[in-house]
Amino acid sequence: MAAVDFKNSETRKNLMKAFAGESQARNRYTIAAGKAKGLKLQVIEQVFRFTADQEKEHAEIFYQHLKELTGENLEITGTYPIEVYDDALSLLKAARHDEYEEYENVYPSFAETAEKEGFPAAAASFRMIAQIEKVHGDRFARFAELLEKGQLFEARLETSFMCLNCGYIYTGTKVPELCPVCSHDKGYFIQVEMAPFL
Repeated sequence: MAAVDFKNSETRKNLMKAFAGESQARNRYTIAAGKAKGLKLQVIEQVFRFTADQEKEHAEIFYQHLKELTGENLEITGTYPIEVYDDALSLLKAARHDEYEEYENVYPSFAETAEKEGFPAAAASFRMIAQIEKVHGDRFARFAELLEKGQLFEARLETSFMCLNCGYIYTGTKVPELCPVCSHDKGYFIQVEMAPFL
């Protein structure tokens, strides 16, 4: 198929849909982070904030592909989820679902269209970001499973946990209610193997 003029392409619309979707995901995750914080699940709050920051970067990547349309308005139609839950488990499961949907369906379809229309750079961005969305989905799935099984702050075997506030490492089967170093509540603890920047 011959290359399509970008201004008349489906790819430009898909890039704007992806930009909108990533922007909304960032906001949904920021809202979810606030909900988790209110539930004293600061580790879940940080998972959502960490992922929200990555979604912002994805949005920026897709937006940059639209640079040649600067100054124009682009109307799109899209379907985006409404996920106003009051519990962290439902928020995690919804986020997991959304990330896997982008990984399995949305971005592969957008990549195929971009490839057919002659936009390999956009196709590559869709494909690479799809792989990152799988990582996000896996992350949300893991924390949802730990929360659902009551293993977020407990383990059957002696395990090391880190306080995300001060860095204290606690080893045991159940984290203390308060960190003995900084007195932050147990919601700040994460299993050391899942702690960032080790």
